[in-house]
Amino acid sequence: MGEDDDAATIKAKALGGVGLLIVDMINDLAFPGAETLRPKAERIADVILGLRDQADRLKVPVIYVNDNYGQWHSEKSKIVEACAAPDAPGRGIVEKLAPRDDDYFVIKPQFSGFYATNLPVLLPTLGVSQIVITGVAADICVLFTAADAHMRAYDLWVPPDCVASEDDGRADLALDTMHIAMDAVITPTTELALKDWLKPG
Repeated sequence: MGEDDDAATIKAKALGGVGLLIVDMINDLAFPGAETLRPKAERIADVILGLRDQADRLKVPVIYVNDNYGQWHSEKSKIVEACAAPDAPGRGIVEKLAPRDDDYFVIKPQFSGFYATNLPVLLPTLGVSQIVITGVAADICVLFTAADAHMRAYDLWVPPDCVASEDDGRADLALDTMHIAMDAVITPTTELALKDWLKPG
């Protein structure tokens, strides 16, 4: 893809001012507590996939925001490969939601997708002013990413059927916090379509 083609792609994807963030779903789920999280992550994976399909139809950029799992020399293909290894408990989710060539992939070293990443530069480049945040865990990385987005004046939608945590109570508390303290829209995808959340104009 040449520079002109890339610029045209970015311009097209900026329509609507919305970006879809998929947080830490490229995940081997091989950590203490993951056995509790895994079935919940599997359920939301299908819903996120449907939301990603909506984003594709609307030319909304899809941005994976993913932990580096302590692999400081790693990059997208190595992270995806490691999380889709035959013995990785999260392999099925990774195969279902693997990023495509036109998707963006931001590697984060800490909880927030904004901390020490290029996300603060990428989003304005794409013309994004509204963010849909999906993924895991609702009470950790999703919450921290939402807080940083709110401090940067982004409008937020966090569909509760697109996030999960090991503990459902903590997930509910995080969603309440995002709604009350960050003005996030907390509405499931069954009640709000992506096209209806786009700003007019």
